[in-house]
Formats: sequence, C-alpha cells, structure tokens
Amino acid sequence: MSLSALLAAAPSPEPAGSLDEAAERAGNAAGWVQENWSTWLNTGLRILLILTIALVLRYVIRRALTNLIDRMNRSAQAVEGTALGGLLVNAERRRQRSEAIGSVLRSVTSFMILGTAALMILGAFQINLAPLLASAGVAGVALGFGARNLVTDFLSGVFMILEDQYGVGDQIDAGVASGEVIEVGLRVTKLRGDNGEIWYVRNGEVKRIGNLSQGWSTAGVDVTVRPTEDLDRVRQAITEASGAMAKEEPWSERLWGPVEILGLDAVLLDSMTVRVTAKTMPGKALGVERELRWRIKQALDVAGIRMVGAVPLQADGETSADPTAGMAAPSAYASATSPQSLAATPIPPPSMTK
Repeated sequence: MSLSALLAAAPSPEPAGSLDEAAERAGNAAGWVQENWSTWLNTGLRILLILTIALVLRYVIRRALTNLIDRMNRSAQAVEGTALGGLLVNAERRRQRSEAIGSVLRSVTSFMILGTAALMILGAFQINLAPLLASAGVAGVALGFGARNLVTDFLSGVFMILEDQYGVGDQIDAGVASGEVIEVGLRVTKLRGDNGEIWYVRNGEVKRIGNLSQGWSTAGVDVTVRPTEDLDRVRQAITEASGAMAKEEPWSERLWGPVEILGLDAVLLDSMTVRVTAKTMPGKALGVERELRWRIKQALDVAGIRMVGAVPLQADGETSADPTAGMAAPSAYASATSPQSLAATPIPPPSMTK
C-alpha cells in the first residue's frame, strides 16, 4: 500500500474551534439552568400547593354537605313510623329534596374551588388572565342568551326545592297541568294526572302553583231543602249525622275539626240551602264530602225532611189528581171535515181544461 493511500485513509483531526463552541454552549446551558432552577422550583411548589389546598378544601366541603344531608334524612326517618311522621312527613319527598339540594351545592362548590385553582395555576405561569377572563365573559353571555330557557328551568327548580313549594306525593295545580307529584327535578317535574297520564312540566313554565296537600283542606256540602221545613229539625239531623261520622274510623282521623253548620246560604221561593263545612286532612276533602252527603241524606230521610227534587208524599186516602186536568180542550181545527177546517182550506186554482 502506498503512502498516499495511508494518508487518505487516516482520520483528519477535528478543528479546535468546534470543541470550544460545544464547551461554550454547555456552559451557557448550565448557567441558564443554574439561574432559573430556583424559579422553576418555586413555581412547581406553588402549583403543587394550590392543587393540594383545592383538593383538600373540596373534599372537606363535600364531606360536610354529605353529612348534613344524611342527618336530614335520619331526622325524617326517625319520625316516619309515628303518627305525626305519617301525617306531616313524607320520607321520599324529604329524601329527593335533600339529594337535589346536596347535588346542587356539591356541584357549585366543585366548580368554584376548581375554577379558582385553575386561574391561580395559570397566574403562576405568568399568563395574562385579562384576555381569558374577557373571552369567558363573552362566551358566558352568549351561552346565557342561547340557553336562557334551560337556565330559567334550572334556577326555577332550585328555588322550588329550596322553598319546598311541593314534593313527592303532593296534589298540585301547576296551571299547565295538575295531578300528583311523582318526581321533582331541577329542570322538569313529573305529575301523574287523574286518568293515569304522566305530565312533564318544565319548571320555568310554572307561573303559579296550587298545593292541595299542604296545611289542611276544607270540605263543603250544600243541603237544599224545601222552604217549609223546620230549620231546627234540619240542624239537629245534620248535627247528629256529622257527630256520628266524627266518631268512626277512618273519618275521625281525616276530620281535623268539628263539622260546622254555617247557616242559610240561599233562600228562594221553592228552596233554601244550608251550608255545611269541615276542616279535613290535606287531600281528603273530596272523600269527606261524599261520606257527609251520604249520612246527611240518610238522617234527613229518617227525620222525614224532604229535599228539593224529591217526589212529594201523599196523605192516606188522598186520591191522585186527574192527569188530563191540565190538558187543553180539543180544537175544531183538529178535524179535517169540520166547517172551520174547510173554511180555512185554500181555494184550489181554476182548471184550464174544458
């Protein structure tokens, strides 16, 4: 092998300038890291502290809300088996109401805590939050206008639940529909109608609510008798019938007060109306009215007091009136051959044939 070939195959020595540049770059990188490592460590520890505080605070608050809801449910279950609990407390209603309130509070708590922590983390990275907050405000306004019905339904549902306007098992009249409440939600309320149908009512559409299951109800009965009847006997018969009803089951529990005779509600030439009312258990007024009518009618029949519309009784030996006495006398025009009918017959036209 020749000398020229050996010289060509031998590696050429690297220039000294490349090694100096690499060393300089390594030194600059090490210096930059040494200058900024404290800032990185401070930022990392700050972010870690923010996340830790946010998660711990979220857990503590959600735990406290859960314990509060469980305590509310236990207080409702404690009186569920008693007479007062069965009368005034609906366990399913209290459970759904407490769960709905707890779900809303937990969601609001998580959103506020985690949202604040996210903004603080972005601030730790020296990010300008002004454009982000402005964009979020514009997006919130646009979302509010676009989903205003949804927001209205949600807010209305929250206030309905917080104010306990109605609950599961209540009979309500919501204007757009009426029936028994079977489920209360933050957006819609389910009602069971009188014919078994289920109504889905948006909470934002409810302008007024008539709750027939809160407080007490009033049962009213109108007793219409003839104006010739003795009012003292009518009062005595109604009092005896209502008193016997108030002592029997289950009417003794459904009646929350004595049956009151308010007096004459109307006096006409052929009738007079006696008004009778009673305070009843919520939602039981219709059944009490039916039973009260039944008993009052029986008591009036026993006392011989006739109500308006009944067939008049006949005295012994009295003959019935002639049914034809009120009929008019026959007319001469009823017979086609009578002179009156012949005289009223139109004259036929003359015949044109010869």
